[in-house]
Amino acid sequence: MKKKLILLFAVLALIAAACGGDDDSSDDGATTQAPATTEAMDDGGEDVALRWMTRPDNPEEAAVYGEISDQLSAELDGVTLTYEPGSNEGAGYQQTLLTNLSAGTAPDVFWVPGTDVADFASRGVILDLREYADATGHNDADFYPGPMGHLTTELATGQPGNALWGLPRDVSTFGLYVNLDLIAEAGVANPLELEAAGEWDLDAFNEVVDGVAALGGEIKGYGQSAWWGPYGAWLNNAGGGFFTDDRTACGLDSDESIAGLSALRDLYSGDAVIPYGEDPEAPFRAGTVGMFQNGRWATPGIRTVDFSWDVVGLPSGSAGPGNWLFWGAYVVNADTADPEAAWALVQALTEASVQAQISELGANIPSRVSQEALDAFLTFTPPANNQAFLDGLSNDPTTEGPLWSGSWPEFVTLMDSEIQAVVTGARDVADFQANICSETAAAFGS
Repeated sequence: MKKKLILLFAVLALIAAACGGDDDSSDDGATTQAPATTEAMDDGGEDVALRWMTRPDNPEEAAVYGEISDQLSAELDGVTLTYEPGSNEGAGYQQTLLTNLSAGTAPDVFWVPGTDVADFASRGVILDLREYADATGHNDADFYPGPMGHLTTELATGQPGNALWGLPRDVSTFGLYVNLDLIAEAGVANPLELEAAGEWDLDAFNEVVDGVAALGGEIKGYGQSAWWGPYGAWLNNAGGGFFTDDRTACGLDSDESIAGLSALRDLYSGDAVIPYGEDPEAPFRAGTVGMFQNGRWATPGIRTVDFSWDVVGLPSGSAGPGNWLFWGAYVVNADTADPEAAWALVQALTEASVQAQISELGANIPSRVSQEALDAFLTFTPPANNQAFLDGLSNDPTTEGPLWSGSWPEFVTLMDSEIQAVVTGARDVADFQANICSETAAAFGS
């Protein structure tokens, strides 16, 4: 690893010298200042100090990345790393990054959700890494094509091209974390057995939810968070989605999207589930929820519980399980003082060996397309049924992605609030269908 990275730095240094200095300063006339804690190596051979950040889902996952950072800091010659776990409070993480980027205090390398890549690229706050990648033998095809299609999209065309905005950290799909003790106590059918028999559909799901909730007291049958991923799975499940097929306009008013939203509203019309908008993970980990929808990233925390549990796939609707291919990318601050070293860190963080360590500790699936990586992932237990996540990848999931012809942050802010209004009964479904796309039109510039 060290010899490889020494050669990498040497090659990149020669290319940088041939191409001249990096004049990537902002074009608004403001004085550009490199992040205060990022120092390029001087002639005396001092280490390059790089700060990097992810958004872990829980303390257990934060610890995983802290260990990786310590390991890479020891392996990368001439580089000293400082890891900063970001807040896990949804879009607040992205907004904090943008604020810090504006102030010149953001890390050199940071993770952003797949939905936000276009926003960060269009603002000019992250680097197009193609020249550095081409100098190091990088191959886009080593990663899942869904994420790479967005990471190679060019701003001028809004279509995949020769840009490279970063590399995927990992991928994930949704599964249902199942409290097997509550399932057995309630005397309802085991969802894993129903899935194996090809009988895991929405009717079977609702029967399990109601049966577990019938235990009474604090016990609830199901819980999910209120961000776009969980409710979007219901729209996908019915054949709908957020956008038109070309992703240039709202698709929330389609009959299929409305069917999925109506099924979600029906589920929350009773008291068998955790109230919409409340965090379901804490009560699930406390042993009072039968099923909890989340991604692979929740596994480190669930491994701490003291009841029997496993994972099952999402129930099938009219269009299948309706799953997502979630991803996020490591990107490089446009104002980093040492882009070559930052690119080397991005590569190191996405090496197969590093991804394997993260998978072993329970956080997410390797983003590299490799049967060896997938086979290794299956050995990292619990849960026993890791195959549920891989099935989610193979069952035509919808790829999480940004809006290259619109503003995802503007669209999702309104969508979140209006879908919550429908699910909680504060807004009529018919009114939502009639008006939601005109209400969100400004996010597409119309």
